[in-house]
Amino acid sequence: MPHFITYFLLISTLAISCSCFKHKHLKPKNFKVSKSQSDSGWSPAGATWYGSPNGAGSDGGACGYTNSVDQPPFSSLVSAGGPSLFNSGKGCGACYEVKCTEKVACSGNPVTVVITDECPGCVSESTHFDMSGTAFGAMAVSGKADQLRDAGVLNIQYRRVKCKYPGVSLTFHIDSGSNPNYFATLIEYEGGEGVVSSVELKQALDSDSWIPMQESWGAVWKLDDGSALKPPFSLKLTDDSGKTLVANNVIPAGWQPGKTYRSAVSSFV
Repeated sequence: MPHFITYFLLISTLAISCSCFKHKHLKPKNFKVSKSQSDSGWSPAGATWYGSPNGAGSDGGACGYTNSVDQPPFSSLVSAGGPSLFNSGKGCGACYEVKCTEKVACSGNPVTVVITDECPGCVSESTHFDMSGTAFGAMAVSGKADQLRDAGVLNIQYRRVKCKYPGVSLTFHIDSGSNPNYFATLIEYEGGEGVVSSVELKQALDSDSWIPMQESWGAVWKLDDGSALKPPFSLKLTDDSGKTLVANNVIPAGWQPGKTYRSAVSSFV
């Protein structure tokens, strides 16, 4: 009889252990979901600031945005990029979220900045943001912007985000040196990826032929065709994800150097 009791207790213990093991086996699945949700794509970078403490860094910068850097929608929340970010001008207009956590004055909250300038000497890290004083201070706890700027150099985190300019039109500012045989334009406020990788121009009454433009400098694109161009012009932009935007007849007949023309179309598809 005692042997039967011992055997019964042994079987019961194994059954309970097996049942517990099955429930524990579910936990790794929950852990994997949590791990995936916490992967937010942040990467390390270095950060400094330049210009006046509450300014926009420089007067326009190497992308050619001139005084628009301190006006909405940029509102001085801009940055010069080290070589990997500026990318010989191809990084102009890209938007990034940046945040800092290493200093007491850091809020840890993300701030969106736009690449509008170049910092060729910013090579101490593979990725470096030389921000406007306004953007650098925006990473601080309320009331501690000056304290954070006094730090001078920070280790931060960053990630690429889509640019959003609600209510703001995509603009084409015609270069002052443009003429009937040479056309150049600064492209500004493109939403989505924010980076234009190629631009093509179509002349009036030509429904099929798109002529590639060349990157002149920063966010300025040019076409030097060697012959008289026939407006109005349509412009087709392709961003660095391969999406396109077509602004039909955005540059009218009778266009003038120095003028700015706006597109009703602002979304890449």
